[in-house]
Amino acid sequence: MWGLLIGWVLLAVAFFLTTQVVPGVRVTGGLPAYLVAAVVFGLLNAVLGPILRLATLPLRILTLGLFALVLNGVLLLVAAAVVPGELTVSGLWSAVIGAFVLSLASALLNAIVGPILRAATS
Repeated sequence: MWGLLIGWVLLAVAFFLTTQVVPGVRVTGGLPAYLVAAVVFGLLNAVLGPILRLATLPLRILTLGLFALVLNGVLLLVAAAVVPGELTVSGLWSAVIGAFVLSLASALLNAIVGPILRAATS
């Protein structure tokens, strides 16, 4: 349970870092908006992500995995459509770059916090 909540907060922090780096991605509304954006993006990534990854497998093989960046950008655009007032993405390229930065920030944060949490709980 704690791991899920901490992952949610880390994704919200990754969203904050993404909005600071990528000019086309904006979250308005403060901390609650970042948390809502993180939950919506996480749920879409968990539910729609595997379906879209399987459906686009031939394209991902053909592009040697680079189409996964576009797919993550599309998921970010869908998240922006689900949360229209709080998360805005200005276009497909902003979404692709934003999804890439979001993935990097989230991976780095999880790599830093993950071992600390495992050490604290054991």
